Amino acid sequence: MNKLVLSLSALTLAIGGLSGCANMSETQRDTGIGAGIGAVTGAIIGRATAGGDKSKSTATGAAVGAAIGAAGGYLWSQRMQEQKAAMEQATAGTGVGVSQTADNQLKVDIPSDISFDTGRYDIKPNMRPVLDRLASSLNQHPVTTVTIIGHTDSTGSDAINDPLSVNRAAATRDYLVMRGVASQRIAIDGRGSRQPIADNATASGRAMNRRVEIFIAEPAR
Repeated sequence: MNKLVLSLSALTLAIGGLSGCANMSETQRDTGIGAGIGAVTGAIIGRATAGGDKSKSTATGAAVGAAIGAAGGYLWSQRMQEQKAAMEQATAGTGVGVSQTADNQLKVDIPSDISFDTGRYDIKPNMRPVLDRLASSLNQHPVTTVTIIGHTDSTGSDAINDPLSVNRAAATRDYLVMRGVASQRIAIDGRGSRQPIADNATASGRAMNRRVEIFIAEPAR
């Protein structure tokens, strides 16, 4: 077994150890794991592209990869964990989904029964309390950024669904802005019917696809 395999094996074991370390915060674990993954990738690239001293190239690649892995993506800080817990409590029993994404964003899924009727983008009464609580949380954590993605079911053509999905995201943004969230923190997008999460062949599936997703992130600095 050569030195590269031994080094990569050690790094892999170290990454596994970080995931189970009880004395580290989530942010420290995420940064450490990112650094480890970056180091492994960097080592492989450095080794593969080396023209001379392969051991030196492996070490250099690992160091660069570790720096990139530690710095990239979003932070999952104590503030983000507090926001997640607050949103879970605030939306309990509403059908709203609250989760942490793989890249450390807080994702809030608002389903059709409290968000939008077919072909419409006006905010329904059942959605307002959810957005009120979200706005309150965002105002307490001003360093975070927000991305709102609107979706439709497959009813109608792209010429109808694409602007409809954007309008749903815009209506959600405008409501949050009216509740004090700074508009420059919020980006919007619409995906039309291109990203269904359920079968559009059924009424229940189409209802699930009419939704808005809100992503909250704390950018790494």
